[in-house]
Amino acid sequence: MRMQRQESKLIDYRQENASDVFVPKPAVFSSRWDSIYLELHQQPSFEVAEHQHTMHVIVNGLESYSRESSSGERWLDGKFKRETRSIGDIAIIPAGISHRCNWNTDVQFIILAIEPALLKQVGQDFINPDRIELIPHFMIEQDVLVQGIFHTLKEELESSKIGTYFWIDSIKTTLAIHLLRNYCTTQPKVSNYTDGLSKLKLQQIRDYIKEHLHQDIKLIELAAITQISLYHFLRLFKQSMGVTPHQYILQCRIEKAKYLLQHSELSIAEIAARVGFCDQSHFTRYFKRIVGVTPKKFLFLLSQ
Repeated sequence: MRMQRQESKLIDYRQENASDVFVPKPAVFSSRWDSIYLELHQQPSFEVAEHQHTMHVIVNGLESYSRESSSGERWLDGKFKRETRSIGDIAIIPAGISHRCNWNTDVQFIILAIEPALLKQVGQDFINPDRIELIPHFMIEQDVLVQGIFHTLKEELESSKIGTYFWIDSIKTTLAIHLLRNYCTTQPKVSNYTDGLSKLKLQQIRDYIKEHLHQDIKLIELAAITQISLYHFLRLFKQSMGVTPHQYILQCRIEKAKYLLQHSELSIAEIAARVGFCDQSHFTRYFKRIVGVTPKKFLFLLSQ
């Protein structure tokens, strides 16, 4: 089966409503953060004309909400495959690759677009940025880690409880590392660090986190202190501290919150803002998860 040659459309998820040009209905919801863009779709059967993306795109199949078998055809970089799309299967469409597909029934799927610059930033010291090229991947199998990231982002958006920038930053970095290690044409050459971060670097990182708890702390800022890539920073921080940077910062925020609950007259909402949570409900949810009780209950127990 051959594709008709025609002018390929260019789809840029940096623009608002970019996918409207090739799907019958607008996305159910969407969200944009630095370097990544997410859309959830519920669509009738449709066919997509040939196009290219300016960003790397991952598509995660959810389910056919008509409960029929979901399948279709896909063309990637001139190659053709008929796909039987199970829930959780992913397709990877690298930036600049010609792409076309169709769906034979009503479907639900998520699109995640990723800035190519993110992969270059994350892998800068263990792979030549000019040689970072993703391998096109048909929607024929699952990837548990990618599926988990999609599920987490979808769940947070639907509940309107999206976390801080650092939380999103951690997810972006984890995804970028995973793509570089598993879907890149050039295999990364990983340096062999065995001693973790030095005591001086760890103290500098602790001091920086302590001084900026009220702000959105970015992984790239912490990695800059150590003067190594994000990839190596994440590995060495966990090796040295036993937890990820995200977990450590969350612990610091909760400990600071406990201190303020005990020793200040600030309201719970004010404390939530003081220690870097986006709102009181977000703060309460994580406080209870770590401490075992809500901030209000914690205050009540202190008064007994």
